[in-house]
Amino acid sequence: MSSILTNTSAMVALQTLSMVNKDLTEVQSNISTGKKVGSAKDNSAVWAISKVMESDVAGFKGISESLGLGESTVAVARSAAETVNDLLTQMKQKIVAAQEENVDREKIQTDIDALSDQIGATVSAAQFNGLNLLSNKEATAGSGTVNVLASLDRSSSGVGVSQIAVSKQDLGTDASNISGTAIAAASNNLTGTADSTATALTGNATAPSTTVTVDAVEAGAGFSIAISAGAGAYATGVNTSAITDIKYVARDGDTEGDVVKGLAKAFNKYVAEAMGDDLGTVAATYDATAGTITFTGDTTTGNNFSVAVSEYAAAGNTIGGGLEAVAGIDVTTDTGVADALTDIEDLIQTSIDAAASFGSVQGRIETQSDFISTLVDSLKAGIGTLVDANMEEASARLQALQVQQQLAVQAMSIANQAPQTLLSLFR
Repeated sequence: MSSILTNTSAMVALQTLSMVNKDLTEVQSNISTGKKVGSAKDNSAVWAISKVMESDVAGFKGISESLGLGESTVAVARSAAETVNDLLTQMKQKIVAAQEENVDREKIQTDIDALSDQIGATVSAAQFNGLNLLSNKEATAGSGTVNVLASLDRSSSGVGVSQIAVSKQDLGTDASNISGTAIAAASNNLTGTADSTATALTGNATAPSTTVTVDAVEAGAGFSIAISAGAGAYATGVNTSAITDIKYVARDGDTEGDVVKGLAKAFNKYVAEAMGDDLGTVAATYDATAGTITFTGDTTTGNNFSVAVSEYAAAGNTIGGGLEAVAGIDVTTDTGVADALTDIEDLIQTSIDAAASFGSVQGRIETQSDFISTLVDSLKAGIGTLVDANMEEASARLQALQVQQQLAVQAMSIANQAPQTLLSLFR
């Protein structure tokens, strides 16, 4: 039914034009912004997911920078450790040359001292942004490990981070030193028969021994043990005065096993160098798991020997470097030449272990850095899939909507002409 008062056709045409214009505005927005979900009103669920992922991408960019800083720091330490190894290898060549008696050992010793000084200078300079990974002497718990931020982990329980632990390696050449007074027996954490009072290991048919246990609580950085050792009255040709040069100062990260191992090694070296065969089989053995040192005397009657073990608190003790023995290498004597050849092997192995450790960590950081870069690209692609507009589809739809808009305008024009045609029939 046609009416001159109510133009239903015009109303329908207007509604159609309004919807076309709305769709046209949306498509034009998609094309201009490149996004089909530009705000929460477009699709709140997709928009929320995309924003969370975008925040993660920003976080991973920060992690990438952290990995770059960590990699540079470790690379400096690795390079320095390799340089130290080269210097120690040169030192070994000098020591081997000094084994020949018909050489000028004094001049060789001068070269060795120069190499030792260069090792110290190399270690001191091996820092990046103030952090030196070749120094692990700090008495602060946990200071022996540096964590590099590696990943951002999102789960149903929340967001956390993953880190790559970089263990410091001590290649310093400075000497350790024990100061202060030994802890009194009442508060001493050493157990067994040996404390600050000498325990005689008197020679008899059964080898006498005494065992000392190191308390795990005390075996932190700066904790130290010293042994006073001396020959008994019946030993001949031996210095009977007690000595306190046998010591071990724990570095950060050391366990009681490290302490007993270091102390037993120092004790056995002292016995071999200072007393030779005069005391027979006097020796120290250790159990790293139990944290114990067992001092054993000789079975020969008359080969008396005594030890006294004292514990020192961390405060006031100077922690030496991992290459502390470098400063003690002396090839000017026959005994020193023999000891130097043994010591240099341990020192070289220490530097090799340090360089290998840094090389392994550097490789891991590089791998993680590459992974983070790939991950960020994947996240960006995922976000794009959720919110980016399909430009081909949008362009085609834009053309279609423009045609629809023109048709709707024409429909409006036709609908508006219908009442005028009706009125003309009554004139």
